[in-house]
Amino acid sequence: MSQSEPGQMTQQAEIPDGGVNRQFALLDEFVASLPYKKENLIAILHRAQEIFGSLPEEVQMHIAYLLDIPAAKVYGVVSFYSFFTMKARGRHVVNVCTGTACFVRGAAKIQLEVEKQLGIKTGETTEDGLFTLESLRCVGACGLAPVLVIDGKVYGKVEVGQVKEILGEYREK
Repeated sequence: MSQSEPGQMTQQAEIPDGGVNRQFALLDEFVASLPYKKENLIAILHRAQEIFGSLPEEVQMHIAYLLDIPAAKVYGVVSFYSFFTMKARGRHVVNVCTGTACFVRGAAKIQLEVEKQLGIKTGETTEDGLFTLESLRCVGACGLAPVLVIDGKVYGKVEVGQVKEILGEYREK
């Protein structure tokens, strides 16, 4: 895949053969099952992320090819929505809510403690691939602030002293 500027993809990449790679074959089967393919771009991206774990350029190019749409359109959707990622995530995704309610109730301290316990910064994945640390603007659980979300499970009214124990639950899984 070539890039003329950061974030801009061109259509000149080699498209992986769906018959050779099982992951691409699964994606091809899913797309083929849809009656209105172009209109289902977001559903296709969700399924692709389930299959591949992320949406790297090769996957985006393959989707653009399958749907006969510009790669820039696929990239635009992937980069716009926060639930899509272009980098591989860890087995467990840890999110610290940084919305207003969580922020005023100590989210920054929670985030620093999570970074300390995992040995990574926000936006990074641990070397063992077990955890990825992210932040969200608002989880919608303001009454439970500050909030920590791991793999979709919400932990409310989190205190710094609880972080190690909460993360420990996922180290054992």
